[in-house]
Amino acid sequence: MLACDFFHVDCAVTLQRIYVFFVLEVPSRSVHLLGATTNPDGRWTTQQVRNLVMDLGDHLTQFRFLVRDRAGQFTASFDAVLADVGIQVVKIPPRCPRANCFAERFVRTVRAELTDRMLIFSERHLRVVLADYVRHYNGRRPHRACELRPPQPAHPVADLSYERIKRRPVLGGLINEYERAA
Repeated sequence: MLACDFFHVDCAVTLQRIYVFFVLEVPSRSVHLLGATTNPDGRWTTQQVRNLVMDLGDHLTQFRFLVRDRAGQFTASFDAVLADVGIQVVKIPPRCPRANCFAERFVRTVRAELTDRMLIFSERHLRVVLADYVRHYNGRRPHRACELRPPQPAHPVADLSYERIKRRPVLGGLINEYERAA
């Protein structure tokens, strides 16, 4: 199952609201950032999901459903792209964000760990920061649903009970990653 949603970030310099579109693989909790824009219309959203379909390739056959809300950005062409690859779109009930709880949890996490703690200066800055964060989220951040393992481990998980540990700051020390010391 896939879950998708938007979250917004306010730019500190241009005073614009930037919308970020993402898809979450529910079983593994792996996140795919599809894009960021100040004007997320139906054509843009459809193109982003086409890009996702191409990027996932054969991995796409593992998913049967995509959960989404009823926002105007999700047009019939968006649903048709997914239907063409065998994914059924499930719309949540109106004004019921808990029905898309996995996507909402990611939004809360990215806000608490990143966007609420940092000033974003431009859309380009947001893209760079989010790319670093998603790399950390997918490759190093422990997830309770995955037995405290990351969705796509980039390094072996260190046993903290007896080994020496080295800290590596991410995003200027906003987040820290830990690994075995040499």
